[in-house]
Amino acid sequence: MYYEQSDLIETAGQEKLDLIAHARKLTGEYYFSDYRDTEGRNAILRKLLGGMGENVAIDTPFHCNYGKNIFLGSHVIINMNCTFVDDREIVVGSGVLIASNVQIYTAGHPVMPQERLNFENKETKTFFRTFARPVRIEDNVWIGGGCILLPGVTIGKNSVIGAGSVVTRSIPADSVAVGSPCRVIRRF
Repeated sequence: MYYEQSDLIETAGQEKLDLIAHARKLTGEYYFSDYRDTEGRNAILRKLLGGMGENVAIDTPFHCNYGKNIFLGSHVIINMNCTFVDDREIVVGSGVLIASNVQIYTAGHPVMPQERLNFENKETKTFFRTFARPVRIEDNVWIGGGCILLPGVTIGKNSVIGAGSVVTRSIPADSVAVGSPCRVIRRF
């Protein structure tokens, strides 16, 4: 994947580690909360997420890096065991269904080892480089079970991503797309 210098991020600075610890604390509270306590669970989500609309349901377990980079519209369902690696924004529109075991990654690492590994630079806390790009899921989308969305993709309005797909490139609106790599098989 091509990335630009502005896509590179530091992942191990103290501020980032504190944000991750805060997200782990809140996702733990959410996991152990009473499933029937909608008001209490929503209060936890409002502390965790960057923003969320009305009628949002996230099943547990739910995993994320920071939470604050996740923005959900209204009428969103995120089923169990989803992982959102939100080093950049993950924006989910309204009327979206996300099935179980979906993974959304905004972060990745350069493919070439000379770009990925960074043993010489003592100013950073990590020995590797990470890049990150936002992921967007537009309104009325259905993401099937076990899908993986990679950094920088957009899923267009009304589209369906078939179960088990690996989305490496953006999918246009009004499409059914499946496979690894995910490709449009039908437009409507």
